[in-house]
Amino acid sequence: MTRTIKLAVAAAMALGTTSAFATNGDNLIGLGAKARGMGGIGIGMSHGAESGLSNPALIDANEVTFGGTIFMPKVNFQNKGSVPDPTNPQNMMPIGTTSADSKSDLSVIPEVALSVKVNDMFTWGIGMYGVAGMGVDYRDDTAVYSNGPGQYPSPDGPQNAYAGTMSGTNQMLTNLQLMRFAVPLAFHMSGFSFAVSPILQYGSLSIAYNNGSYFNMPQMDQQGDINFVPRNVMTGHGVSQDFGFGYNIGLAYEISGLTIGAVYTSAIDMEYKDQISKASKNFGLNRGAGISDHLEQPAEMGIGVSYKLGGNTFAIDYKNIQWSSAKGYKDFKWDDQNVIAIGYEYAAEGWAVRVGYNYASNPIKEQTAANMQTDYDGAVINYFNSAGFPATVESHFTLGGSYTISKTFGLDFAYSYAPETSFSYDTSALTQAQIYAATYAATQGNKQMAGQAAAASSSEATVKHSQQGVTVAMTIKF
Repeated sequence: MTRTIKLAVAAAMALGTTSAFATNGDNLIGLGAKARGMGGIGIGMSHGAESGLSNPALIDANEVTFGGTIFMPKVNFQNKGSVPDPTNPQNMMPIGTTSADSKSDLSVIPEVALSVKVNDMFTWGIGMYGVAGMGVDYRDDTAVYSNGPGQYPSPDGPQNAYAGTMSGTNQMLTNLQLMRFAVPLAFHMSGFSFAVSPILQYGSLSIAYNNGSYFNMPQMDQQGDINFVPRNVMTGHGVSQDFGFGYNIGLAYEISGLTIGAVYTSAIDMEYKDQISKASKNFGLNRGAGISDHLEQPAEMGIGVSYKLGGNTFAIDYKNIQWSSAKGYKDFKWDDQNVIAIGYEYAAEGWAVRVGYNYASNPIKEQTAANMQTDYDGAVINYFNSAGFPATVESHFTLGGSYTISKTFGLDFAYSYAPETSFSYDTSALTQAQIYAATYAATQGNKQMAGQAAAASSSEATVKHSQQGVTVAMTIKF
């Protein structure tokens, strides 16, 4: 058994350096091949050692599972609008005329889970799971300078000749990764199980973008009007990392083929130094003060039911993810998610097949962003959510199966598909502020002309997002 555990740990560490992308908000729909094959089912149905984080009350076997998910998101972004032609302000000209595909389109997500049944009343385990993450890479989006798209200004020219990118991404580059280490402790008695699992969470976050044509801080003049001062800013503060602590509590009751489960997972606060604060400040969010570097993974609670009849098992889970009260996510105005998962398994001797469906509405809600004087923060939030953290997929269809090679060794697999969603978010106030700043500078401080040009400007960010994932795992019983 010791050799098996060492092999599992080595596999997790080898995979743990890769990035993750996620589904219900920034959380994976399920942990492990069996759960993912059934649409994320895991609260009211045991998947052996895999259940250590989904519902620790359901671990009740001597086994170790290790594997990973190859995740393939496809994200496309366009910030399209219209602004006055500087050579003829009576005419409008389009901006953001092309769209850009994110190059962050392949991730590997690890998982290792161990459970040890000491006796009929007590089971313990260890788990290492990639649980959440997201990111985009638009560095290939063509930059636009005063001397043309893709042409860098001369060494003697002002760097603020930068005027954005062809698709409006500003070459956004983001990457959030989260991994959890858990030690589930489960107690069983007469069909009833109770478990608690301490959790150590590791997270890393990086945010970078080309912000040359935006502004450092909105400033209010003596008349009470907000002016936007051009400022050349290139963001990017490497990668920030943190550890956080939390727990989850699980309950389960089994009788005559019926299993009822419930689970609560605590919020885990993380702080990523100089990431969110610097990025938001450079965009002028919160009147240039920015927001904090805290990004708290939210509390979750859920219930699940499964019923086994012969080789057939039917299951349904409900889970509430509390984004709106989590630090960081509430600053970006994420809504809570109600997640529904439905799954079916047919198991025969030596093999099993699974299907599932998972649904959770998009947590990113559009903020009012029509006027730069009153709605500037709303426009920045809309832009950051859609360009940098597009957690917008909703439905997931899954297939899975298992094949037992011997009494002690088996293979599990799953495939998930999230069809494309398309959401648009108003970013007009952000574009108006850009046009105001540029016109104000070009007209030597003519506030009236700057205000008129800004008022005529508008823009809208559209993000399209779909996903595919393939999970493969090995289970060893001992």
